[in-house]
Amino acid sequence: MGTPLGDFVRAKRDSIQPESFGLPDHGRRRSPGLRRSDLATRAGISVEYLTRIEQGRDRNPSTAVVNALADALSLDAAERDHLRYLAKITGGACAGHRRPAPPNRHVRPTVLATLQLLEPSAAFVTNRLGDVLAHTSGFESVMRGSGLLDSQTPNLTRYVFTDPKARTFFADWDQVADEQVFDLWLGPSAETSEWFTAELAPLAGQEFTRRLNRHLPPPQVPLRLNHPTAHELRWQRERLELPRTDAQELVVLLPADETTAQAMERLRRQPGGNLRAIG
Repeated sequence: MGTPLGDFVRAKRDSIQPESFGLPDHGRRRSPGLRRSDLATRAGISVEYLTRIEQGRDRNPSTAVVNALADALSLDAAERDHLRYLAKITGGACAGHRRPAPPNRHVRPTVLATLQLLEPSAAFVTNRLGDVLAHTSGFESVMRGSGLLDSQTPNLTRYVFTDPKARTFFADWDQVADEQVFDLWLGPSAETSEWFTAELAPLAGQEFTRRLNRHLPPPQVPLRLNHPTAHELRWQRERLELPRTDAQELVVLLPADETTAQAMERLRRQPGGNLRAIG
């Protein structure tokens, strides 16, 4: 049976073309990407040991081995953090036996004041489970008619996988679905994410569960929304991590083209709400 760490290493290895590392292309193979022997050589470990890691038969590689794999795979900073996190949970360092306390839903007053300064732009505070904890009136204008904010406790992950309107609203639904599932690996805590995943899986179905072992970070691309009244909107997203004790992030949507900027101006002129913190 595989492990999150082994699944990540295998998926990343399969995604690498040998020639990108200056290695010869050995022709057609049953599996894509970098050969296991080539990765083992680059990491300075045996092929047998790498096989045990990928197949989940070794769950406690040393920090030195994890760092060597990160170097051998040429991981960027975000991927290195994710690899270390997967090594921890694979080794049981984050395991819990009781249902954890729910994540903190309180948004600090200074964060709410920051949101207020961002008006009338579209911005919101969330956690890695997808809870929408506070948002600007601009964000409400963008999301109006989507159904996301209809709930008293809106959750983007649950919305993406359980509300049929989400598949129309998000022009690149698969991309957004990949992003939301990947975020579950990043907190607020391993225990909380595991409970949330277990509760959502029966409702979300195969589209959700088949993504759970995809450990490669999704590409950073513009967010495309099929707005009910403004047609297609394109946004760049700036994600600002708040202090670790908050386990939250501030996300700002920035128009990616002039058409979106003009559409946003029209949406702002429509009757809407004010800055909202959701308890």
